[in-house]
Amino acid sequence: MSIETEINQSKFENEYVKVMLNIIYSSNWVSEKLKATFLQEGITSQQYNILRILRGANKPLSTLELRSRMLDKMSDTSRIVDRLVKKDFVKKTDSVLDKRLVDISIKQKGLSLLKKLDHNENLLGDFCKNLSVAEAK
Repeated sequence: MSIETEINQSKFENEYVKVMLNIIYSSNWVSEKLKATFLQEGITSQQYNILRILRGANKPLSTLELRSRMLDKMSDTSRIVDRLVKKDFVKKTDSVLDKRLVDISIKQKGLSLLKKLDHNENLLGDFCKNLSVAEAK
């Protein structure tokens, strides 16, 4: 199926506009596929991002540090972390360096979830294997 059919637009200002719309449309399609994978595990893409940041840091980080490293900068990083705490993926402790901050560290349950998701390292490659010719076009 062509982008013209998908977005119900037969003419574009020029080929560059068509390419940009196609990239945006394709990006959103891939994002939705990834979100569906995360939702099967009961997490959001932002929660996944935080878990990966914490695993890579090898030390507790504050919400300010997490927000600065996130791909999708969210103003409510604290709420996202609180949801991860409720799910027992991370823990919060008082910062020893700054009493105004809280340190967040990943727990074994969070590491186990990432290991499970990492098992399928080629997530996007798997999506591509299952693309129909129409979806690829």
